[in-house]
Amino acid sequence: MTSPDFTLAAGAPAPARSSAWRLEIGETLWLAAPMALTQLGQVAMMTTDLALIGRLGDAAVAAAALAHTVLFIAFMLGIGLVSAVAPLAAQGFGARAPRQVRASLRVGIWAALCAGVPLTLGQLYGEQLLLWLGQQPVTAQLAGRYLDGLAWSLVPSWIFIALRGFMGAVNRPAPALWIMLAAVPLNAALAYALIHGALGLPRLEIFGAGLATTIVSVAMCGVALLVCYACQPFRKYRVLAQFFRPHWPLLRRLLALGLPISGASALEYGVFGAAALLMGRIGTSALAAHQIALQIAAILFMVPLGISLAATVRVGHAVGRNDPAGARRAGFVAMGIGLIFMITMTLLVALTRTQIPQLFLGDGIAADETAQITASLLVVGISFFIVDGLQVVANGALRGRNDTRIPLMFAAFGFWAIGFPCSYLLGFNAGFGPAGVWSGLSLGLTIYAGLLVWRFHRLTLPPRNLTAL
Repeated sequence: MTSPDFTLAAGAPAPARSSAWRLEIGETLWLAAPMALTQLGQVAMMTTDLALIGRLGDAAVAAAALAHTVLFIAFMLGIGLVSAVAPLAAQGFGARAPRQVRASLRVGIWAALCAGVPLTLGQLYGEQLLLWLGQQPVTAQLAGRYLDGLAWSLVPSWIFIALRGFMGAVNRPAPALWIMLAAVPLNAALAYALIHGALGLPRLEIFGAGLATTIVSVAMCGVALLVCYACQPFRKYRVLAQFFRPHWPLLRRLLALGLPISGASALEYGVFGAAALLMGRIGTSALAAHQIALQIAAILFMVPLGISLAATVRVGHAVGRNDPAGARRAGFVAMGIGLIFMITMTLLVALTRTQIPQLFLGDGIAADETAQITASLLVVGISFFIVDGLQVVANGALRGRNDTRIPLMFAAFGFWAIGFPCSYLLGFNAGFGPAGVWSGLSLGLTIYAGLLVWRFHRLTLPPRNLTAL
């Protein structure tokens, strides 16, 4: 698959204004489609694991929720460092600077290795951490066993994200999609075999689910690196050339851009992790329902996340070729596409809210209670899902302009000054329970999304309009 307008993305003059918006919509959709499908493949792996673990009982689902909380907190601490590869490489591509493209990937991989080793080791103490946070001993023990297998997936997952960002930055996102499409059934088969002891493999139950994810993550990383090294058009960038030679100026740029992304991501996922702990205080059924509803949110979120990645690349290309009008257009086109998608999908979830929980649960009184709570959370999630999609696309557009520090402040305000306190007050003091916790999260997300859209609008105003304010 080839880009319909590769030369424009690489730095050719922008088209006439009358057709620029239509062209931008086409370019964004072409780039976003494989990126979104790749993200859906990623969440499909997690959803498959959750569905398989769900057959082991509610306690196992609750343990998976806690384990994913521990994993994602570590994951988000370094996600910005590898996510910064995409805007830096895209700007180099737009400026016709192939050395910057290659060096951006190189420093991203080194950052993943340096940050990933200590964070991986830290996750092996997940059971002790969860006990210290007041979780039930049986659930904490199961979560710790899951993490024993899952924690090792951190570094290869980060490196795959860096490689995927490089592919997208040079307008060739499809190979990452094919790798992911192959990984989904492989993960499902391996997880089933290791959980239940099929195909001659040992029965490892919840530990087997985590181990399968790690094995598949390592394979994906290795194949992606091979593609970037040996296949066209990536081969011409010589991604492993001078791999052990430091590029200090670009590393400083990556840290300046990536650390605020990691901070904002950690704040965002931290508040969802804190919400899981609140649900754990309410009860096992509430925690399991929270995890299932979040899994649905994650499935929906993957498409706007793919659009966000495309926005980063498209805005980055425009910045690289010094086209501020193109950067503004790229950002708002991506936000519009993301908003339309999320409104459509949210209505579909609302109509099927009673059927969705049954995909993750077995039979029994506890399962019925979990299903009822999940359905109520999906109703609350109507506004939650829409603004969550908008905020991630707006964030992607801002990253294409290397603007990450102010969004970090917005994240702190929206999630922790507004979202979490409201979740606690509505869930416990006001007595709304799980629905109150989610209502607080939705309020924080709404404020965060509004601030990000305003920020992008303010930064991309033409100079004459900016001075008139």
